Amino acid sequence: MADPSFELSSGTILLVDDEEDLLDLLAYALQREGFDVLTAQDGVEALRIARKERPDLIVLDIMMPKMDGLETCQRLREDANLRLTPILMLTARSEERDEILGLDAGADDYLTKPTSPNLLVSHVRALLRRSERTEAATTTQLRVHDLVVDRDRYLVTRVEDGAEEETFRLPRKEFELLYFLASHPGKVFTREDLLNQVWGPDVYVVDRTVDVHVRKIREKIGSDYIETVKGVGYKLNESMG
Repeated sequence: MADPSFELSSGTILLVDDEEDLLDLLAYALQREGFDVLTAQDGVEALRIARKERPDLIVLDIMMPKMDGLETCQRLREDANLRLTPILMLTARSEERDEILGLDAGADDYLTKPTSPNLLVSHVRALLRRSERTEAATTTQLRVHDLVVDRDRYLVTRVEDGAEEETFRLPRKEFELLYFLASHPGKVFTREDLLNQVWGPDVYVVDRTVDVHVRKIREKIGSDYIETVKGVGYKLNESMG
């Protein structure tokens, strides 16, 4: 029986890094596994290619000329056609605060250099699987007090007296986290539960990632919807006010 870890993949990956040798090595590894690969060596070029080609996933370095990876990630998340594209940060910055900055900018996963091509391929596959599972979900809209969480459009809309008042466009993981909590109102989830359910058991990120995303959601839609359960985790409030 064939080893499933060697099963060929599909999809287009945009690799962004100013180290040409590393770019060539990682591109070769992904192409060997069946991916189509586009490359860029700075953030400006990455934005141009991403907007034209709309890749299935972007691997993004942080320290680059012209535009660094954090700003590039933020610009990608502001583009309506790219805001849901999975982004993997691949960088030599290994401190926890750097990982938080990357995730806060909109990245879905964070991997530090040096890394093996096989590990990168594993992370890419995991992110794509998670993206496919999300898109396959059947329930499309949830009501959260005065909010409508619409999975089809990845939109959160505040509705008052039957009329739309305000619309929020959240990055993919913020939306998925809110949607998951809204699917289980009143139930308390640990950070580990949320990481497994929203990021997936095969994506490796720290518990602090959940706190960062909850904070960003609160900043956008208000602080009353998601409650912190001290010493445990988070839940969606069943009652407001």
